[in-house]
Amino acid sequence: MQNQKKVLIVMGSESDRQTLEHMQPYLDYFGISADWHVSSAHRQPDATAKLANEAADNGYALIIAAAGMAAHLAGACAAHSLLPVIAIPLAASSLQGMDALLSSVQMPAGIPVGVTTIGKPGAINAACLSARILAVTNPEILVKLEEFRQNGSKLP
Repeated sequence: MQNQKKVLIVMGSESDRQTLEHMQPYLDYFGISADWHVSSAHRQPDATAKLANEAADNGYALIIAAAGMAAHLAGACAAHSLLPVIAIPLAASSLQGMDALLSSVQMPAGIPVGVTTIGKPGAINAACLSARILAVTNPEILVKLEEFRQNGSKLP
């Protein structure tokens, strides 16, 4: 994982992209590259497993998984990868994301998933949490995090 600055972003549906695009300016600011994929844990379980299983070999340092409703995507990724997984619960039903939040945090022991807040703030926090994780081995990201904090946790 030394000096890797690439993350895999997996969304359960193309319609999730509109919310997730809010993280792009933050990823850009921190110098983190990302590849975006649509893969549903329920509709394409084999493809989702393959993405997660091959993520480390493909140079990713961590996985960000966003889904609404049952929101098993992050858990599926965590089950098939040893990389850190960050879940972004999305509001996709009348429960306004509470279903996705509860699905994301209810993981069995030994299959950890870091969970952000629901929706746009969650997308932004996922980018910021990615930067914090990657800063452990990337001093240039640490410098950007310090600048970000001094700016009130806002982009310049």
